[in-house]
Amino acid sequence: MEETYLLNVEGVRKKILHGGQGELPKFQDGSKITFHFQTLKDDFERTVIDDSREAGIPMEIIVGKMFKLEIWETLLSSMRAGEVAEFWCDAIHTGMYALVSRGMRRIAEGRDPLEGQKHRCGMGNMFDYHSTGYDDLDELQRTPQPLIFIMELFRVEEPSAYKRDTWAMSKEEKLAAVPVLHSEGNRLVLRREFAQAAAKYQEAVICLRNLQAKEKPWEDGWLKLENLVTPLVLNYCQCQLELGEYYEVLEHTTELLQKHNDNAKAYFKRAKAHAAVWNEREAREDFMRVAHLDPSMAAAVKKELKQLGERMRKKHVEDRKRYQGLFQPGRGP
Repeated sequence: MEETYLLNVEGVRKKILHGGQGELPKFQDGSKITFHFQTLKDDFERTVIDDSREAGIPMEIIVGKMFKLEIWETLLSSMRAGEVAEFWCDAIHTGMYALVSRGMRRIAEGRDPLEGQKHRCGMGNMFDYHSTGYDDLDELQRTPQPLIFIMELFRVEEPSAYKRDTWAMSKEEKLAAVPVLHSEGNRLVLRREFAQAAAKYQEAVICLRNLQAKEKPWEDGWLKLENLVTPLVLNYCQCQLELGEYYEVLEHTTELLQKHNDNAKAYFKRAKAHAAVWNEREAREDFMRVAHLDPSMAAAVKKELKQLGERMRKKHVEDRKRYQGLFQPGRGP
């Protein structure tokens, strides 16, 4: 079936190459659209610029989340599931394509899509002619031109029908997700599935940190969120201790203690990580801080210090034997 007609948008034409099924989906805010696309120049050869099938992974966008190439949401919202359509778009709609394509290509290459990007608004970047790192995209950036998009719509999922990425959640959704993730993490810890539990705690922390970024540091809103973050970070660190990721624990507990230098549990976990990597002096200092800050943990500290002393004595004996053996007659270093 071929049908050429104008969308109710200036500078856009649509041709249906293959009809879809069913009714037009409901494209409500938060819906996830999954599709493949091909981008072509409007020249005699119809030169292919990008093709999502080459990467092997369909494209996804969330309705209402300000995708940089706004016209795509408009184009997809005119399609049915299973439909394949060709859209001609005037340069008024394609000026941002070079920057969008650059990000998608970097993701496909396993690179950071924001690497080297200036902290400027979208319109500022649109008129910034520094190189994208791709010759064909540099040409599009210098001379915006009409483009052709061939799209195949696979599905449209309502917000409640799929697990939403953190960045796509509203403030209310993030706050609601945190206790659920916390509970799931605790359940996984009881089953000793520490890697999976750590992932749940980490996701909850990301939700809260995203919200914190919009608050003024150390004011009421920020502090309320920080009080939710702290136990999640400690739980995450406990999982990393169980997994033997001691330097990960040192990093996160140190960052936490820079904000909250009276947190005995953070010192305790950092001390255990120091002890595991043979930082005896640092471990002893942190264990002593724990006993000073929280006398109820004195028994646990005493036990840990005893174990640390035994491990260090054993290590010193082994080291002495090893070094003595190196210098025995008849043995080279």
